[in-house]
Amino acid sequence: MIIKELPVGTIMANCFILGCEKTKEGVVIDPGDEVDKILLYLANLKITVKYIINTHGHFDHVGGNKRLKTVTNASLVIHQLDAPMLSIISYSAASFGLSGENSPPPDMTVVDGDIINFGNASLKVIHTPGHTKGGISLYSEGNVFVGDTLFAGSIGRTDFPGGDYQTLIDSIKEKLLPLGDHVKVYTGHGPQTTIGQERRYNPFLN
Repeated sequence: MIIKELPVGTIMANCFILGCEKTKEGVVIDPGDEVDKILLYLANLKITVKYIINTHGHFDHVGGNKRLKTVTNASLVIHQLDAPMLSIISYSAASFGLSGENSPPPDMTVVDGDIINFGNASLKVIHTPGHTKGGISLYSEGNVFVGDTLFAGSIGRTDFPGGDYQTLIDSIKEKLLPLGDHVKVYTGHGPQTTIGQERRYNPFLN
């Protein structure tokens, strides 16, 4: 599977382009900003976008939804519990002194256990609430894309509306750690890590 990571926006949220190597059909995870940059990478990789997937509804991860969907005509996907957040992106961004464009409503909402297929590749939806009520992680082939649930040496904030510290810890311990130490973790901000690294050294998990 093709995996391309690109930090976007003022807050440097990690956007991911995934693609099937055979069919070149793909998905974009968390297009938070800088849609021109995302489109350039898509063109260079020759990937046709089937789905735009939001790991959660915060503005720095969904701010590019509208323009990317307009250009690609891809289906927009988010967990059903975070879908209402898409209509208040401009308000959320303004609370940080930033601007943001409200997103169209999702074409599809997902729940724990759903499978998202593109080409010969697929992503399994893992509901990992705690940062938001509808936060999800996406697992495929030894890789997991966790949004703001887990970071290298840290965890997502839980002081925003819908956040809950114990729920987040439970999500990590019950849903992510069992995936196995070898699994590579692609985080919503900052560097990649592994499940094993975080199991051993993340201070919030020990």
